[in-house]
Amino acid sequence: MSSVQKRGDQAYRDAGVDYAVLDAGKRLAIKAALATSSHIERRGGKVLEASRGESAFVFQAGGQTLALVMEGLGTKSIIARRVAERGRNHFDAVAYDTVAAIINDLCCVGARPLVLNAYFSTGRPEWFDNQEWYEQLIEGWFAGCVDAGCTWGGGESPSLPELVTGEDIELAGSAVGLIPDGREPVLGQNLKAGNEIVLIASSGLHANGSSLARMIASNLKDEYETPLPSGETLGDALLRRSFMYSDLVDSVLDAGLPVTYMSHVTGHGLLKLMRPTHDLTYRITRLLPVPEVLEFMVQKAEMSARVAYSTFNMGHGFAIYCEAGSGESIVESAKKKGLDGVVAGRVEDGRRRIVVEPLEIEYGSEELRLGPDS
Repeated sequence: MSSVQKRGDQAYRDAGVDYAVLDAGKRLAIKAALATSSHIERRGGKVLEASRGESAFVFQAGGQTLALVMEGLGTKSIIARRVAERGRNHFDAVAYDTVAAIINDLCCVGARPLVLNAYFSTGRPEWFDNQEWYEQLIEGWFAGCVDAGCTWGGGESPSLPELVTGEDIELAGSAVGLIPDGREPVLGQNLKAGNEIVLIASSGLHANGSSLARMIASNLKDEYETPLPSGETLGDALLRRSFMYSDLVDSVLDAGLPVTYMSHVTGHGLLKLMRPTHDLTYRITRLLPVPEVLEFMVQKAEMSARVAYSTFNMGHGFAIYCEAGSGESIVESAKKKGLDGVVAGRVEDGRRRIVVEPLEIEYGSEELRLGPDS
């Protein structure tokens, strides 16, 4: 039995990712960042402190409200390289995934993407000599910018020997978005009991969980060539392009639907449903189908449902909270964009927690703290 199978609930830590440690580091950074807020005022700007700990940082300057995000793909490009070595190039997909990870965070606060910059770091510049890989990478990044409706402004492509392995490329980027005139950023200021929670489907792994996926693959005889029950290989399924939700968000907000909060479901899985710091209970009564590749990995890692749904997105890529009675309209908007969705639950008075009724699981407030420490 593999090390992954022996310690199912510890699998993600074994793969080198410990969110408890990472989140503590984030809170420490936010504490230091808070002490810099006054600097923007010297230039006529203002920080919207309510955005601290949210998916995007929001600030005002020149009479406009802007949002800023920096995000990375993580280790998914290693999977793309391993599969490409077998003759199937998915570097367009991982480039698109990186853009989607950035833009999906940005649109959570209601920002429309304006400009996106790229960061491609390698262990040695010869990586770019593989013309097929690099052309696919550029095509995927370009396609992501087109779908997001934003300008690719530029970027950086450093060579970092020893820091990055010679065979691989690290993908990341940053973006700036605009909150339209006459509209407030969506920061949970109107979130309250009685709101509905709409969950929008993911395409599969998206940009989180790749370290664990690589660990699981390493324990399989055929690694990324392992066939899933459908016949698709594990590698191809892991590299399925992420969904982007900015067009859906724009359509919902432009229609005037009463959205009170939005959350990009990434690392932490359904724990991201209680990203707001409010003392409220988030009760989930319906879930979306689990993509085959995620179901396969959970089974191979012998993860409990409790751990699986707080690690992977398990088929849920985005959450939109809205006033009661508006959820079905959001689901219909999603269908028009080719996305599945469901009115999955509601917000209730009570202590900060998530109750997932179909799985008989409850997550407590202490399991997700992303805002600054008090």
